[in-house]
Amino acid sequence: MTNHPPTPTLLDTVEESMQANDPLNQYLVELEEAVRLLKRDTLWQATQVLFEAWRREAQIFILGNGGSAATASHMANDLNKLTITPGKPRFKAIALTDNIPLMTAWGNDNSYEDIFAEQLINFIRPDDVVVAISASGNSPNVLRAVQVARQHGALAIGLTGDTGGKLKGLVDYCVLTPTGHICQQEDCHLIAEHAIANTLKALVEAA
Repeated sequence: MTNHPPTPTLLDTVEESMQANDPLNQYLVELEEAVRLLKRDTLWQATQVLFEAWRREAQIFILGNGGSAATASHMANDLNKLTITPGKPRFKAIALTDNIPLMTAWGNDNSYEDIFAEQLINFIRPDDVVVAISASGNSPNVLRAVQVARQHGALAIGLTGDTGGKLKGLVDYCVLTPTGHICQQEDCHLIAEHAIANTLKALVEAA
């Protein structure tokens, strides 16, 4: 009886092609390089601004769209909980991405460009801080929120990517992720957020 080799399946063909091109490894190598090129001085500047906000018990507002909205919520979570130190004041971080009814009300009744700016108008005070996250740096609703922050005397930090878009020129401090790949930009923003939050925890503990 003749044993015939198994007939290759479509899955076999796809796996062979992917192993040859190795997109998984390529993505991770590119991400490693982007993280390596993150400027530590700008990360430290952003961390210092947030630490000073904690010292004066200022509010910190965080915002973004899509994946950046998820990072905004994640950052608010970390600033509010991860940094807790017994006997010390807590951070006052608010993710403007979390009130879905209010965002949809402003989007439906006015414009999607207003969903963050109008929320800010209710709460923003001089010396508060706004953290604006936008991979392109050109999201109209993010830019409008930063403009409102500046009009009210608040400081603005930008987390953006590639060349920074319009956001880079609007904020006081810009953390720029040196890659044109939007997913890697979002990865870097989350890594930067974790680095900042953990550093803030250490600073609060030492204060």
